Amino acid sequence: MPSVVKGFGQVVPQVLPPADAIELGTVNPAPTLDEKAKRLRQTLAARARLIVAYSGGVDSAFLAWMAHQTLGAEMAAVIADSPSLARTHLEDAIAFARERGIPVEVVETQELKNPDYVRNDAMRCFHCKDELFTVLERYREARGFNSIAYGVNADDQNDFRPGQVAARQHHVLAPLLEAGLNKAEVRELARRADLRVWDKPASACLSSRLEYGRAVTPAALSVIERGEEALRAMGFRQFRVRHHGDIVRIEIARDELPRALTTEMAHEFTRLFKGLGFKFVTLDLEGFRSGSMNQLLTTEELFRG
Repeated sequence: MPSVVKGFGQVVPQVLPPADAIELGTVNPAPTLDEKAKRLRQTLAARARLIVAYSGGVDSAFLAWMAHQTLGAEMAAVIADSPSLARTHLEDAIAFARERGIPVEVVETQELKNPDYVRNDAMRCFHCKDELFTVLERYREARGFNSIAYGVNADDQNDFRPGQVAARQHHVLAPLLEAGLNKAEVRELARRADLRVWDKPASACLSSRLEYGRAVTPAALSVIERGEEALRAMGFRQFRVRHHGDIVRIEIARDELPRALTTEMAHEFTRLFKGLGFKFVTLDLEGFRSGSMNQLLTTEELFRG
């Protein structure tokens, strides 16, 4: 037991309270999921006349649904359509919004007319989002909306995301991030709300499948889209078709790899992708990894983003 000296040489035991009796007023426990959801609703309630940059993925779909629950007709979900968006994703995004009564509109973006985007260097995503938010800003002004929000979450801060730089430059709101919600928490809240997209596989734009330095063209995007549609028709759920010129690198989720690693499937992959113009067909043994192309970037390029 600790002791203190009192007076001249008199030792008096110092009695400490038990650990569970110590006042915890200075401790800030992590907010619960319900508290984060409440914070999100409060953030949205303060943002009447809001546009949600909507893609149909779980983050933007949940954000659009929550904004509609909170703001009603004082919000709109706006989808940017271009050759980098797969047709099935566009159709499903529109269908989900209509199922839930969310006001939705499609606008066209012209990122493929920007040489900086077509060049496809490490900042491609910046140029994409810069075009997106420029178009949405014009839409906002024309329709009398006050602000724009997008579905970036807390986990996205741990990845190479140059598009976030564009969002900050355009003063785009990030309600999920502000509420401290990560990807798993967004999925859980979407599941509780019975939103069918709660377990939808993540899917970035088709341009992200092209190796850096290879020009983004409608023809290349079409090949990628057709390849991924074929994989989906085969019953695979989480995958990427990575375009490396004459070589295609197929990424399939690890729990689905055993089905892909058969002689029969190898023949099918070869037939399919050689038919799309690739000379060499490969299956990545590491499986699906979001943003795997970023592994080829230098440290300087990563810090730039």
